[in-house]
Amino acid sequence: MEYSTITPDLFIGNTPASKDYDHLRGLGVQLVINMRFEYRPRKDFHHAPISLLWLPTFDSPLIPIPLRALQRGVFAALETIQNGGKVYAHCAHGVHRGVTMGAAILIAQGYAAESAMKLIKEHRPKADPFAFYIRPRILKFARMWNEQPARL
Repeated sequence: MEYSTITPDLFIGNTPASKDYDHLRGLGVQLVINMRFEYRPRKDFHHAPISLLWLPTFDSPLIPIPLRALQRGVFAALETIQNGGKVYAHCAHGVHRGVTMGAAILIAQGYAAESAMKLIKEHRPKADPFAFYIRPRILKFARMWNEQPARL
């Protein structure tokens, strides 16, 4: 498993294996958000398993990441963080889909979209939130999120 610490409550990385959950648990992670369509989450067999949220999405300019999936992940992440837990968002390599989810979480926590993307890029150099088909989804999520009435 290869990951980056974006904030004290948010990690972004590649796909963890079942054996990696003990490490994530040690970091305080209580929610793993899997953005991979092609790879179901691996079960956590610990007696107090980490919560797993599977939001199957594609990494393709032809099929945009659904805003509804981002919103669903954000609500779960905010609840986890408010309850003292941490969140691990991932895709195959932690470059696009997991990064998009991470940016959405940051936006929901009050970051401006551009600031969220810059923060992720700063802490995870391999991340590409500025990709021509990723950046517009992040910006569209930010507009949608900021237009909603009061949340949580």
